[in-house]
Amino acid sequence: MDAARDGLGVKVHYHKVSCCPEHYPCPDCGKRGKRKQQLQRQVRSIAYGKIVYLDVEYAEYRARCNCCKTFRSTPPGVELGCYYDNQVRQAVLDRLIEDGLNVQKLLAALQRDFLLDLSEGFIYDCLHRQVARLEMADYRRWALQHFRGTLCVDELHLGRFTLLLATDPLGDFPVAFALVDANDQDHLRRFLKNLQNWGFLPAVVVTDGSPLYPAVLAELWPAARHQLCIFHVMQDVSGHVLSAVKRLRSQMSRRGKRGRKRKRGRPKQGRQKHTGPTLKEKAHFIFKHRHLIVKRRENQSEAEEETLATMLMYLPALATLRTFMDKVYDLFSADQTRQQAGCRRSELVRSPSFQAIPELAQTIEMLSPEKFEKMMAFLHSAAGQQVRTNNHVERANRKLRYFEKVRYKWRRRRSIVRFLLLSLQRWRNDHPNGPLHTRSRNPANKAKPSANDTYALSG
Repeated sequence: MDAARDGLGVKVHYHKVSCCPEHYPCPDCGKRGKRKQQLQRQVRSIAYGKIVYLDVEYAEYRARCNCCKTFRSTPPGVELGCYYDNQVRQAVLDRLIEDGLNVQKLLAALQRDFLLDLSEGFIYDCLHRQVARLEMADYRRWALQHFRGTLCVDELHLGRFTLLLATDPLGDFPVAFALVDANDQDHLRRFLKNLQNWGFLPAVVVTDGSPLYPAVLAELWPAARHQLCIFHVMQDVSGHVLSAVKRLRSQMSRRGKRGRKRKRGRPKQGRQKHTGPTLKEKAHFIFKHRHLIVKRRENQSEAEEETLATMLMYLPALATLRTFMDKVYDLFSADQTRQQAGCRRSELVRSPSFQAIPELAQTIEMLSPEKFEKMMAFLHSAAGQQVRTNNHVERANRKLRYFEKVRYKWRRRRSIVRFLLLSLQRWRNDHPNGPLHTRSRNPANKAKPSANDTYALSG
């Protein structure tokens, strides 16, 4: 390794890299050609707080095939005609995809840590080169091979585009995506039809309560069970119950103002003060802790249980709402049979105390036999494969939404698709069944370099 100083006084390191054997394989057909002449050039590499160049010794070869007349060799990690090696390009991709940096912060970070003065054009060139190397057909084959029969589907709005995303919650990886102009049934049918053509035949499809899905799923996968997301169902149920709490609390607060007109003049000295909280204060206390009406009992602390008891003492009508939520949580429990679920639904629907409250009666209408069958579709699956929510694809959507905010609102389709392709590939590589982990577990897949195909790093 040699060292020198540039014009600013920074120490520059030089590493010699040789890749000029007597014979070298053709990059197209692999037939070895004979060395014609030796060449040399410098390539910028990466090192923390240093300026590093590679003195690359390579050669030009006379081809013995019909692919070309001559070709040139290159050491691993250094591409022909490039001024930066693959370590620099990988550092760009890591900070852009994994660290979530935008272009400006990425350039500043590489300048600070590695003294690299890169341009925005080089950043986009790294993305373009990496995307050009991807083979989505290979990703589809890999996803189909590890698909475990359950599909989560959801949509995400990215500016003027809509992202349709499908994931496998049991295998923990994205299956496919489509970036469309409108969130309608035609685009959804085309997206799911492509999955069907690729060979995906799910046993369970988990979606939210959007009206776009039932007809399309019944058309494409009639044998698949349609599971409505229990998380979204519980959100709707909790919303109706909290609306009832709001109405009862407002009535209580208005009663606290009734008959409380203040007389004119200074109050008498002998008037006794009120003992205990007024109705208005009780109503405010209920409003402040209204979330305890819909919170699971097993998740409540001792202090919250005491607060809930106080709320029920202040307003006994809340006891019916609390009982209703307890029964709803039992209704969607995973530790039950389909017969038990049907009995619990019948008890809930036929209860006159629940039907007497308008908000609860509206909630009970959501539990129609047709919808309830889709809500409880998870009971048909084995215990270890029951997926009740759409949370897996929702988490992927939130991650993509975060990246969109970091990059200041993507506007062009090409930018969004390029980043999604790289994210899918990174997800696959990090997966336990991905190619990197599989190759490391199998000793037979380790490369066996020959003397002519390796390069020497000397210094």
